[in-house]
Amino acid sequence: MTTSSFESDPGPDPTVDAADAADAACSRRFAGPPVASEVEWPDPLRLPAPIGIAAVHHRGAGSVVCMDSQEIAPVPGSSATSPVDQEVEGIDVARVGAWLADAVEGAEPPFEYELIAGGRSNLTYRVTDAGGRSYALRRPPVSHVLPTAHDMKREHAVLSALGSTNVPVPRTLALCADEAINGAPFYVMSFVEGRIVRDEKSAKELSGGARARAGESLVKTLAGLHAVDIDSIGLGDFARRDGYIPRQLKRWHTQFAQSQVDGARGPDVIDQVHARLATSIPEQQAAAIVHGDYRLDNTVLDEGGAVRAILDWEICTLGDPLADLGLLLVYWTEPGDADQSLVGVAPTAVPGFASRAELTDLYGAASGLDLAQLPYYRAFGFWKLACILQGVHARYAGGAAAGDRTGVEEFADHVQRLGQRALSEVETL
Repeated sequence: MTTSSFESDPGPDPTVDAADAADAACSRRFAGPPVASEVEWPDPLRLPAPIGIAAVHHRGAGSVVCMDSQEIAPVPGSSATSPVDQEVEGIDVARVGAWLADAVEGAEPPFEYELIAGGRSNLTYRVTDAGGRSYALRRPPVSHVLPTAHDMKREHAVLSALGSTNVPVPRTLALCADEAINGAPFYVMSFVEGRIVRDEKSAKELSGGARARAGESLVKTLAGLHAVDIDSIGLGDFARRDGYIPRQLKRWHTQFAQSQVDGARGPDVIDQVHARLATSIPEQQAAAIVHGDYRLDNTVLDEGGAVRAILDWEICTLGDPLADLGLLLVYWTEPGDADQSLVGVAPTAVPGFASRAELTDLYGAASGLDLAQLPYYRAFGFWKLACILQGVHARYAGGAAAGDRTGVEEFADHVQRLGQRALSEVETL
């Protein structure tokens, strides 16, 4: 069972709106230099074959999940039982060890480090102290980091603020902003044990009752996140609150236009959907904490299917809460769906999970928001994924795979399919 994440929200910047920058934040899962716009592309799709290029670079080949007691194995080249004198990529063992002993209450040296989520995403290590206690350490990638990406202090701030609420998140323990310690800022949080349901295999390992409970817990947890009083937990200035969808439409359409392949734009359907979305934007009902990538495999579940922790807060921002719900429903594949590969692997296609209609009803009851315009947010979700994948397509066609264009044409087909799905959704408005 594995999980993924977008990269860190660049955060407030005098020249870059934080809400815009959040979903355009950087993903280094795909090899090669950024496209001309200097945007690193997120990887929201769990891409199966034949879109295998993306899968190879997701978290790094052979990587495994953080925070999963059921299946933890080392990334090739790392060690689950690293001697304290062994070199660990991304960790200055001596300096980090001394810092941990001083900064994390109860932590006993020596420490062992296991890279459990790597690749070109933020790096996550399981740290085990002499007493057998485990912690999770997060740091940026060791190379190719853009100045506004991978902001550990911002991610730490979100988790710390939410720690005072009922939203289930890992507990932050310490933040190191001194780059002299480890070459980059990093922070330490509690290591949450549980299951991450990544694919069909891991979904089948849940009992039928746990699958049913997972959907209910996931949606009620999301509604709880969106109900948090932003100002009361100190996130009032975290990002702009209003106009979330208009800025997102501008951001992603611009990136789509710049992501040309062999001098040609992507499919016309993306422009058609953008025009329809831009002329029918729903009024934003509330300003809430928007996770930005909320889905089943970005949470840790207990054995009964309840959410124990929400992971991957790198692109958290403030904005329209229905954007989170719409994207969740985009990913929530049902057993009878005709094109289950459209958004990659589909654990919820295993029988026993709640339906999208049931999730919608649960969220509506828990949030009190008017969901009449929810089809708009689903259409936006499919369209946004198409824009992102077009960027990935452009990167690989332009040489991000070291000249290997094998399978690149499959990206174009997938972008087209996502665009057509977005069009079919927007036509229901």
